[in-house]
Amino acid sequence: MLETFKRDDDRGQVGIGTLIVFIAMVLVAAIAAGVLINTAGFLQSGAEETGQQSSDQVTNRLDVVSVIGENIDAANSEVDRAVITVKKAPGANNIDLSSTTLQFVHSSGSSDLTYDGDFSATDASGADPGDDVNFGVAEVQDEGGDSLSTDGVVLNDPADRAQIVIDTSPDTGVTDGFGEGDTATVKINTQSGGTTEVRLVVPQTLSGDSAVGL
Repeated sequence: MLETFKRDDDRGQVGIGTLIVFIAMVLVAAIAAGVLINTAGFLQSGAEETGQQSSDQVTNRLDVVSVIGENIDAANSEVDRAVITVKKAPGANNIDLSSTTLQFVHSSGSSDLTYDGDFSATDASGADPGDDVNFGVAEVQDEGGDSLSTDGVVLNDPADRAQIVIDTSPDTGVTDGFGEGDTATVKINTQSGGTTEVRLVVPQTLSGDSAVGL
């Protein structure tokens, strides 16, 4: 036989139980929705940050204007200094060359170079850019204003130009001699992770030259 409700009190208890189950379901759904919203916000924030970093790595880089070999050692037929003139790439933000690192790859090995201070135009006759495996920076053109500071050269205008000066003489440890026909690769990495690769090639003969294009 089917059980039948004999009193109205029985029906009220069933209704209260259903209401409790409904409220519990609503609470669970609300908690789950809150978790999903928080997770979505976290993922969106992470994606935006990753996208910005990826964009900076592409845009915040240097363009190479020219590469010159100077201080040619006639006795050993070697280039003792490489001068790389750079500007900031189109769309790049301000680039502080004091926060830039270089990797110099030569047949004699690989060296990581760091900034060692201002290398002014008055030093261009013969002083080395720094100690051992460091590089110097010389300001060439400053259209952005106040780019030369105690923190290094900051390229803050598309017309700004600066020279990255690397001592390639054998006594620095960067090379064991950068002579005729030698090649090297310089990877310039900015503070945002943008990388520019420069290939240096010494001419087959240096006889009688005071400076050469690399």
